[in-house]
Amino acid sequence: MTNRFAMAGALLALGVIVALPTAAHHSFGAEYDVNQPITLKGVLTKVEWTNPHTHIYLDVKDDQGAVVNWQLEGYPPVALHRIGWKRDVTMKVGDTVTVSGWRARDGGAWGHSREVTLPSGEKMMFGPPSGTGDGGATPAVDVR
Repeated sequence: MTNRFAMAGALLALGVIVALPTAAHHSFGAEYDVNQPITLKGVLTKVEWTNPHTHIYLDVKDDQGAVVNWQLEGYPPVALHRIGWKRDVTMKVGDTVTVSGWRARDGGAWGHSREVTLPSGEKMMFGPPSGTGDGGATPAVDVR
């Protein structure tokens, strides 16, 4: 009887551990606004090649000339590798790049990236298109 409880407890713990990454994932519409497209040109300050999404950070001058550091989400590293990205080669900290995508619903200095124009002028996809079916126009949750 004790072995059954131990096995049930172990299976339950394994199920929780496996489910955690899934629960942490989000939809485009919950965080980003398809009605707020952005194009940012700035200096790359950091690249995080992490799962489940890569992030790039850009220093961008705002309308008043102040520098704002933007965080932009992209594909996972394995997806970027499959479409031709090479870590620390395709783009490097200090490069000036242009990124197009969509702004976060909260209006902060972060967004969802789609395309990066490299210093050479080459354009490469860095993130998926907006939304999943509804174009990302409808938030998954009531955002206030």
